Amino acid sequence: MSTQLKIAIAEPSDIIRNGLETLLKRMPGFRISLTMVATPELLIEALHTHIPDILIINPSIPGCLSFHHLKEETGDYDMKYVVLLYSVADPALLRPYDEQINIHDTAEVIYHKLENLISAQMETNAVDEEQQTLSTREKEIVVCVVKGMTNREIADRLFLSTHTVITHRRNIARKLQIHSASGLTVYAIVNKLVELSDIKTT
Repeated sequence: MSTQLKIAIAEPSDIIRNGLETLLKRMPGFRISLTMVATPELLIEALHTHIPDILIINPSIPGCLSFHHLKEETGDYDMKYVVLLYSVADPALLRPYDEQINIHDTAEVIYHKLENLISAQMETNAVDEEQQTLSTREKEIVVCVVKGMTNREIADRLFLSTHTVITHRRNIARKLQIHSASGLTVYAIVNKLVELSDIKTT
C-alpha cells in the first residue's frame, strides 16, 4: 500500500524543477502529489493552499523569505524543510533545515533522505499520540489521585497492588508530562474526568 505524500518544490529553474518532478513521481512506496513554484509569491500561496508535508526549496530564489520568516508565514511546524543545493553552502545556512539535497545526488540518495525524514516524522507522531492517550485504568487512577487518595487507598479501591499503582502513576506522568497533583487536577478537569465540585468536597 502506497503512502500519500505532498511535496512542494520552490525552484526558479524549469529544468531542475521538471527533473525533480520526474524523479519524485517514481519514488517507490509513495503516491506523490507535487506542487511546483518558481517565485516567492507563488510559494507563499502554495504553502497556504496545499500545506505540503515536505518543502524542497532553493534558498537563492530572488526575493525569497528567510527560513525563519517562512516558518512564521506558514505556521505549520510539522512540515519538513529540505534545502536544494547547487554547490557547497555555508553550514550556518543549512543548520535550520531538516535535510539537504544536492542536484548531483542520485535518485537513490534522494529517496533515502526523504524516506528517513518521513519515517522520523511518523515516529514522532506515534510517540505524541501515545503520550496523550491514557488507558481506562490510568484515567481511574488520575481521578483517585485528584481526590487526594494515597497509593494504598487507590490499590484497595481498584483491587490492585501498591506496586502496580505506582507503575501506572509513572506511566501517566510520562505520557502527560505532568509531575504534580495540581497539574493532574487541571488535566482531569479540562478533560472532564472529574467535576470541580468533586474536588471541593473531598
